[in-house]
Amino acid sequence: RPPRAEPREVNELRTLRSEQPELASAVDMQIALVDVQRRVPAPVPLPWIQPDPAWLATQQAQGRPAVRFGDIPLDWTEFRLAFRQTVEVLHRFGALEGPETERLQALAREGHALEVIVADWYMATSASDGNSPRRKTVDDSPNLDQVLVLAMRPFLARCAEALGQRVDFSGWHNGHCPFCGWEPDFAVITPNAERRLICGRCAAQWTFDPLSCPFCGNDNRSRITSFATRDGKYRVYGCDKCKRYLKAYDGRNAARPVIVAVDTIATLPLHAAAMQRGYQG
Repeated sequence: RPPRAEPREVNELRTLRSEQPELASAVDMQIALVDVQRRVPAPVPLPWIQPDPAWLATQQAQGRPAVRFGDIPLDWTEFRLAFRQTVEVLHRFGALEGPETERLQALAREGHALEVIVADWYMATSASDGNSPRRKTVDDSPNLDQVLVLAMRPFLARCAEALGQRVDFSGWHNGHCPFCGWEPDFAVITPNAERRLICGRCAAQWTFDPLSCPFCGNDNRSRITSFATRDGKYRVYGCDKCKRYLKAYDGRNAARPVIVAVDTIATLPLHAAAMQRGYQG
């Protein structure tokens, strides 16, 4: 059997590693995480989510996301495997300490304990039921959020794909994701100069005002600081009200579309630049 072709994002990451060897460790960790996520089997054929149109319209009008926990095609055996492998990758590259790694691995083996935590975490952070989202989990592991986000991504990305093919979200202009309710982790400036936010959990995209803060709603353009890399490929938007920032890929003169797995790593040096200016990620 011929070897399976590497996905474009992996090839682009390898190129990034050769061009910026100081990012080698971060690139290798990202390649390992991409490999974990691409091993998750596909669910039943799309579409399987069939929300009531009236309910969905109400959700959008009230700024609530469209994907309920019961809509997610979770295979718990596959999820626990992805969870354990994600923990192992983060530990291997120094993102998790030994004691926390052991605690998280034990959690994945405790019968249905992980299922309860995942359900509570998603419902608490999605606000799909109308409650305000909160970012803390019921576990005391400081990095559990990060592990859950990464392990859930392939499942939630398929939900966003399924709904995005059949539902019009062009009227959604909130700072959080219309599919899963999470915050944006990155953005892209399209060739026609629109800014599209990219969800940090399901990787869905939606249009948002180019010079407003998605985190606090600040639309005073005099209090939005924007700066770019020398080649103009990436930008940073910093809010002088809440002091948070968002990185973006400028696709107006780019040779390729945004690739989140690659561009979030390529922009790691911008994190230091934003921190020096007093902004927080």
